[in-house]
Amino acid sequence: MTGLPPVIIVSGASYRYPGGVLALESVSLEVAAGDVLGVAGSNGAGKSTLARLLNGLLLPSGGSVTVDGADTRRTPVHELARTVGLVFQQPRTQLFARTVADELAFGPRNLGVPAGEISDRIAGLAARFGLVDDLPRSPFELPGPRRRLVAIASVLAMRPRILVLDEPTTGQDHRTSLVIAGIITGLREDGVGIVCISHDMRLLAATATRLVAMADGRIVAHGTPREVFADAATLAEAGLEAPQVTRLALAVPRLAGIPAVLTVAELVRELAPAGAPGETRP
Repeated sequence: MTGLPPVIIVSGASYRYPGGVLALESVSLEVAAGDVLGVAGSNGAGKSTLARLLNGLLLPSGGSVTVDGADTRRTPVHELARTVGLVFQQPRTQLFARTVADELAFGPRNLGVPAGEISDRIAGLAARFGLVDDLPRSPFELPGPRRRLVAIASVLAMRPRILVLDEPTTGQDHRTSLVIAGIITGLREDGVGIVCISHDMRLLAATATRLVAMADGRIVAHGTPREVFADAATLAEAGLEAPQVTRLALAVPRLAGIPAVLTVAELVRELAPAGAPGETRP
């Protein structure tokens, strides 16, 4: 945690879909401004259900979810959207406007933001995301990676304090995945809290300050990425594998006992001869 008061508090939350399927069971977690909470798990673990609880699209069957002190069961979704923005896994389910500019303007316009400020927000986001030339185009004409960026920018246009990203790198090329990682890091530095739900272990290793692993609607691990990725048994329970570089480091006998390695640069440092110039430990 950042030491700041939590914006989102999930307390013993459960969710059962109509028909009786229990998707979440007694989940508790907190998210503060400046947090990057990674959420990992196999298909059916309850990750997307959790994402929709965080902004009131789904309401808990048991327990509670509060957003900035407001119980989601008693607060309209449009009010919660001022604080928590959700970017869906498939941009086509989120985008609808005729142009990228209209897409970016829609959210703040519905929040009552003055027209001049909306124009400033659109210009700033378009420059930040490299979308200036795309503003007059239909978002549906854009290639998939750029549609993803439009979807993220359209939610950020509302200036949420917490941004929930559901599988942001699924189906994206390597360049766009790096851009998304940079966006997450930049937003964290700006004080925005992030909940990143992803199968992309490299993305979570590079960006998350905390990580939860889920299985069968429950949280089975919660800690720093180093702590969670070092626990192979719990990862297996969640149907996950640590990043390849972490698994490689764990297989090197002389690296036994060191904190889990998260990046290639860390592995190179650990394998460097003792006392090598510039050597540092994670």
